[in-house]
Amino acid sequence: MNILVSGAGIAGLACARELGTRGHAVTVVEYARHLRLTGTPIDIRGDAIEAVDRMGLLAKIQKQRVRMSELTQFVDSAGEPVARIPLAEINDSDDDIELLREDLVRILAEALPDSVVIRFGDSMEALTDAGVNGGVDVRFASGRTGRYDLVLGADGQHSAVRRLVFGPEEDHLRHLGVYFALADLPGEVRSEGTNSIYNVPGRMAGIFRYSGKAVAVFQFRSEPIGYDHHDLDAQKKILIDAFAGYRSWRIPELLDAARADPGFFFTSASQIHLPSWHRGRVALVGDAGYSPAFLSGRGTSLALTGARFLAEELERCGNDHTAAFARYEARQRPYVSFAQDRVHSGRDRMLPSTWAAIAARNEALQAMRTTPHGPQQTTPQHAGENAE
Repeated sequence: MNILVSGAGIAGLACARELGTRGHAVTVVEYARHLRLTGTPIDIRGDAIEAVDRMGLLAKIQKQRVRMSELTQFVDSAGEPVARIPLAEINDSDDDIELLREDLVRILAEALPDSVVIRFGDSMEALTDAGVNGGVDVRFASGRTGRYDLVLGADGQHSAVRRLVFGPEEDHLRHLGVYFALADLPGEVRSEGTNSIYNVPGRMAGIFRYSGKAVAVFQFRSEPIGYDHHDLDAQKKILIDAFAGYRSWRIPELLDAARADPGFFFTSASQIHLPSWHRGRVALVGDAGYSPAFLSGRGTSLALTGARFLAEELERCGNDHTAAFARYEARQRPYVSFAQDRVHSGRDRMLPSTWAAIAARNEALQAMRTTPHGPQQTTPQHAGENAE
């Protein structure tokens, strides 16, 4: 089949790899002019580990494993440690893998077969499904046109495919009341070591160190904010305004880093909820169809299982896309529901809303560390995982 994939993030590259190795001709169209490699470490959990194993990529991924979350601690205004996140609160199991987003993107890109073509600096402007016996006619921003047997939207939370086929983003987006920002810290002397998180009410600023670099990380609670997703200056102003009046710890210094970073990253903690992820010859994979929000720590895992399940079902159904899409959704839906239901404990842990709540959080974590057989329940959350 001739398949078009929108988005060259983790979901899009995984789809291209899985479909291309099964003999399909795959074109990936990406709005950016290169692969996006920025972002804090991401997690591969649960059945997503089996998915990358079946892709033949597990050994390469395990070699890139980092342990950033294990070295993360909450600090006070003087930078002194006050609590750590217990490992049981980070991982589902000892098999979970934390690695840099850029490493996973590179591994997936290098695993693409020759039948996959990536076209950068372009995007879809219109889709017309010609029906059961036809294809999908696509017009691109570049002026190109083409007909494809299937179109897959793997273009993230702000998916163009979802908007064109399923309607406006606001009809499907559920804002969780949190925003996340990331900025490079080139002047940070120590490039390895303990990572620090500092809280003021409803806000978090931190420094994460990994792979020879350091980044400033921010989160803050807020009602929905309207902004241009391509206007970095506007996004930087939102962040700076959110921390206005707070000058404790290293907040002013980290805001200066955000102002100066041309690769500044900003996003909301939002989920996408759709009653179905497919319509006609178009289907959604990853954050485009079911973003769980970075607070869940499961966006990457859902992208990987989604790509794997979709490709498997197309193969099993003899390329009957109607049956395959339905079977893909039936397999993936339980994973999505689980991930989307897990975000609230992560938000309360990272962003206590008052000084009293911050103190109570710290005391609870300290008690868990001093209790030999303390709570073992898993509350998976990553301190800032990026949407693909």
